[in-house]
Amino acid sequence: MQENTDPFDTTIAYQALTRLARHPFDLTIKGAITAERIHTMQASGAGLSLLYAFERVNDLIMKELFELAAERHALEQMQAMQNGEIVNIIHGYDSEKRAVQHTALRDVFDNNKPTTEIREAVKKELTKLKEFIQKVDTERRFSEMILIGIGGSELGPKALFQGLAFYQRTDRKVHFIGNIDPDDVALTLRAANLAETLVVVVSKSGTTLETATNEAFVRDAFIKEGLDPCKQFISVTMPNTPMDDPKRYLRCFHMWDSIGGRYSATSMVGGLLLSFGVGYDAFMELLRGAHDMDRIATLSDPRQNLPLLAALLGIWRRNFLNMPTVAVIPYTTVLSRFPAHLQQLDMESNGKRIDKEGRAVSFETSPIIWGEPGTNAQHSFYQSIHQGTTRVPIEFIAFATQQDSLDFEWKGTSSQEKLLANVMAQAVALATGQQNANPNKVFPGNTPSSLLMGKKLTPYTLGSLLAYYEHKVAFQGFIWGINSFDQEGVQLGKVLADRFITLYRAAHGKGEAEAFPMGESLLNFVQNVR
Repeated sequence: MQENTDPFDTTIAYQALTRLARHPFDLTIKGAITAERIHTMQASGAGLSLLYAFERVNDLIMKELFELAAERHALEQMQAMQNGEIVNIIHGYDSEKRAVQHTALRDVFDNNKPTTEIREAVKKELTKLKEFIQKVDTERRFSEMILIGIGGSELGPKALFQGLAFYQRTDRKVHFIGNIDPDDVALTLRAANLAETLVVVVSKSGTTLETATNEAFVRDAFIKEGLDPCKQFISVTMPNTPMDDPKRYLRCFHMWDSIGGRYSATSMVGGLLLSFGVGYDAFMELLRGAHDMDRIATLSDPRQNLPLLAALLGIWRRNFLNMPTVAVIPYTTVLSRFPAHLQQLDMESNGKRIDKEGRAVSFETSPIIWGEPGTNAQHSFYQSIHQGTTRVPIEFIAFATQQDSLDFEWKGTSSQEKLLANVMAQAVALATGQQNANPNKVFPGNTPSSLLMGKKLTPYTLGSLLAYYEHKVAFQGFIWGINSFDQEGVQLGKVLADRFITLYRAAHGKGEAEAFPMGESLLNFVQNVR
């Protein structure tokens, strides 16, 4: 695998881009946004089109960004990742030293791919899934499902399920438990009919504290209702973990060490609940859309490689325009949880302070990712984005038509037309701004944005959208020279929480909330817990 091991900010392209960033393209100049610019600054594939005419770039800046990608061997690293080479590694130090194989979950659609162990394993799991869903459909015993997970095991599947709101089966209900907060569990138990509920428990290791606690909590509720959890609980875990136990679970489905939680939504983690709540065929369409975007991510022409384009534009904003945050705004209510999934995907992957050589970086990595659906956002935090002191770029997501056929025409236009008009208007307003003799009515402009547009949010385009962001994040990690595929940062808090509980119980017995240590007592715990 080719990769440039020099620090990112010592490259030739970095120096050239630094110079260009002193005078970035000015979006506020009259005539800056031309028909030719809009026509040329876009790329399409896998049901999506990326429009970046409202970014602060011109042909020269884009040329140097493409040079940066070439100098960092970004495309070669993407191809190596998709070929199953080891990319999850910190050279010279103890690290996971693994391949990263979430794209193998979608390789079943590519007959030109060579047969590999994981491809065969994925096909086996998909066959098991299809047979299981057919059995559930035939028996008609179960009408509800609870998914118990944490982090990527809950965020991604939930975002995808909600994203297919109008494709969901009307005779099925799906619930999620992703928090160790007992109120989260209690609300779910109150809403579900346990006698008709399958429970999917997701833990790669089979020992995740939050998931194990919540599973025990829910099992206890089943037993108290006279139900046998072993006949209604399903595990999704790695082979040979404590959860890979047919005696305790109705079915055991597998995931693999080479697929991180935030990249697992197209595995059995998302496959079970999507197949149950939306349909197996819809899940396969989602996989097909993701696979088509996987292929686009390997295109050698950066002008047609949508995820690489998005990654480079993000690096331009983060490292050269010094913008610390990105708002992801989907102009569709059904993607309300998608920004939360992207928050984990990006910040857990690229929130790193060392590179793959173990050196502390001297440049910025992952921006802060956040967002809410439009148009509500326009009546919330857009005031700050338009006229505040922190420049916040936006990545808009929109679709030409709504998922449901119901729309309403009022004052000459439909609701969907008004929605799309707002997307376009916001992009223009952020870019061009407004001058006025009244300083309170001045909009500075030059806030960059991109627009990712599809015809309709279907299972196929949702899979494509998911993979687009997965590869955007991976490309940025390749270019920065960091490891996007481990997450050491989540481990310390877990370890300290376990020690805290042990010390607390030793001192106080049963842990009741009002007895938790404060003041001097808390100080004693701080001094002893590490």
